Amino acid sequence: IATAGTTVYGAFDPLIAIADICKKHDIWMHVDVSRSASLNLRQCLGISIISNFRANSMTWNPHKMMAVPLQCSALLVREESNFKKSCNQMQACYLFQQDKHYDLSYDTGDKALQCGRHVDIFKLWLMWRAKLCVLCECKLILSGGLMSLQPQHTNVCFWYLPPGVRYLEDKVEKMKRLHKVAPVIKARMMEYGTTMVSYQPQGDKVNFFRMVISNPAATFEDIDFLIEEIERLGQDL
Repeated sequence: IATAGTTVYGAFDPLIAIADICKKHDIWMHVDVSRSASLNLRQCLGISIISNFRANSMTWNPHKMMAVPLQCSALLVREESNFKKSCNQMQACYLFQQDKHYDLSYDTGDKALQCGRHVDIFKLWLMWRAKLCVLCECKLILSGGLMSLQPQHTNVCFWYLPPGVRYLEDKVEKMKRLHKVAPVIKARMMEYGTTMVSYQPQGDKVNFFRMVISNPAATFEDIDFLIEEIERLGQDL
């Protein structure tokens, strides 16, 4: 299993090298592209995203970067027939009877990963049918040139060093106090109701802001406001 865009840093595994190893040893390669698949959605250009990653299967969450209502997930596989036979035909006779009065080739019940639960992907299908070209052109191509340039991921992780921390020479004390900065600023953001940004520690790193910019309507002015708000709320720390 490889990851294309980790949750915290938006980091990518070496997909080409992993694909080479999987091909050499005949190993099934699954890639978690929960968010980054949307960066490579090139249906308008006729390019298959699953081919780009040389994967046998991929997981994708359109609700994370395409403004599809929660929740909406997809599992993409290369070998469709083998996958259905080996993994997904449970033949739940209490739901998907085989003696129905109509042509069973139209009954997709056994193909549904979620069995009798509601079909999340229907929301993506509606968007695909109604606004795919607009989506490609406006949200993916024009938003930072994601289609024409080598894209970076949407995660921006950073520390804000307020005046009371910025010039400390004791590194241990500096990190100890910096660890408390992001929680306080986020609490103040929530109290004022102006904005909200997630934070977290990671490994040996103290709490930092984790900004995920996935809204195609975001402007430079929005980002400027966010930075100014963080500075305003943290001036006394």
